[in-house]
Amino acid sequence: MSRTIKIFDTTLRDGEQSPGCSMNLKEKLEMAKQLERLNVDIIEAGFAIASPGDFESVKLVANEIRDVTIASLARSTEKDITAAHEALKGAANPRLHYFLATSDIHMEYKLRMSPEEVLAQAIAMARFARNIFGEIEFSAEDASRTRPEFLYRILEGVINEGVTIVNVPDTVGYATPEEHFKFIEGIRNNVPNIDKATISVHVHNDLGLGVANTLAAIQAGAGQVECTVNGIGERAGNAALEEIVMALKTRKDIYQVETNIKTTEIYRSSRLLTKLTGVKVQPNKAIVGENAFAHEAGIHQHGMMANKETYEIMTPESIGLKETKMVLGKHSGKHAFVEKLDSLGYNNFTAEEVIEIFEQFKVLADKKKDISDKDILALVEQKQLAIPEVYSLDRFIISTGNTISTAATIRLRKNGNLIEGVSLADGPISAGFKAISELVEYELTLIDYGVEAVTDGTDAQGEAHVKISDGTHVYHGRGLSTDIIDASLKAYVDAVNQMLYIKETEDQNRSNA
Repeated sequence: MSRTIKIFDTTLRDGEQSPGCSMNLKEKLEMAKQLERLNVDIIEAGFAIASPGDFESVKLVANEIRDVTIASLARSTEKDITAAHEALKGAANPRLHYFLATSDIHMEYKLRMSPEEVLAQAIAMARFARNIFGEIEFSAEDASRTRPEFLYRILEGVINEGVTIVNVPDTVGYATPEEHFKFIEGIRNNVPNIDKATISVHVHNDLGLGVANTLAAIQAGAGQVECTVNGIGERAGNAALEEIVMALKTRKDIYQVETNIKTTEIYRSSRLLTKLTGVKVQPNKAIVGENAFAHEAGIHQHGMMANKETYEIMTPESIGLKETKMVLGKHSGKHAFVEKLDSLGYNNFTAEEVIEIFEQFKVLADKKKDISDKDILALVEQKQLAIPEVYSLDRFIISTGNTISTAATIRLRKNGNLIEGVSLADGPISAGFKAISELVEYELTLIDYGVEAVTDGTDAQGEAHVKISDGTHVYHGRGLSTDIIDASLKAYVDAVNQMLYIKETEDQNRSNA
């Protein structure tokens, strides 16, 4: 009988620490709901004590997600552990995940503690936590560079105090697969009470070996793996969830283990995370990259036409990737549209929300001859990620050319009232962004901007991503339109609304603290 490997997803915690990957409360909850559909075993919702925003995000996810264990990270202090407990009170299945560095370099230069002090602290916090948590995970930070004998002692000590999951991270991505196999094997053979705990691994990708090291750990007996969607995370990121899961599924003959992951939700999870963060995956990224199932070379195409297994070791459908043309058009009715949404896996919208998306679809159908599933997905995702609008784009006029300065006239709606402004700049996008900044009366800096086509063709919808800064935070906005200037201006306005939403949320958190 094959083992089942637990998937611990830390996209919302370690993943969000990746530069440019921050999410607001609504976005974190949307991602958590998708992780629930993906059927991960544990969601690490955040680091409760890190900030009021982190506390609220852990609390929100804990209260809303019922079918997944929800974890909060904590340092080895009573204050951190108590904060994690407060944030997780509403969870159906809460887990404490506390950590303490154990390598010589971390103990000496970061903690400034002796090994005996570290050992005592880890054990004392396990003893403290067991009185308020039913499930406790301990992480020995920088475990792969820790002296084995000391690591064995500390793991034995915390397990004796009630810890049931021991995580041994390769925090800086230093290990190689052969080393990692022996590392896990050493823990199994030298920690006397290891049979009372699950061994977990959390592998970073600094040398590009994150997934390989994780798979080696599974072969050596690890029962839980910590990973992120698209492999996002600090520095070079974490081991990618989708790569681990599909490797185990595709090569079950080698690994002989299973996961509880619903693999047909993988592509949707990857796509949603990209929408939320504006950080695209590379085209040749394994499993979820745009080219992962593309075949251009003539000999490859010939083989694929004869038998898909010549060049595909898994099917696009196995990760939820479908490329079908919609049979709906501008004359289609709402009933047919609802059936299409249901076939795409979106059946949890209210009647009012369906009407709003349907109306947007009808507008799009007037502009596009052919509409694909990706077009519909883009509309749905825009609706899912919508936040309260203080500002909305009402109209714009751009006057531009290669011999004149570009003038942008922008009219916005602010809480129902119309405001209008004009600005000059070197190009249509720059002029439009400048006019919006002046209308909203904030000093804003453009950090990043990009546009990509949702589908092929000259009438494709353009999806714009904008990142702006007010000097303290970076805010990400999205815009969708068949006109790329329209999409870009909408994305900038959305970024402004994101800024106002986050500022209001932070003010509420401070007043509730």
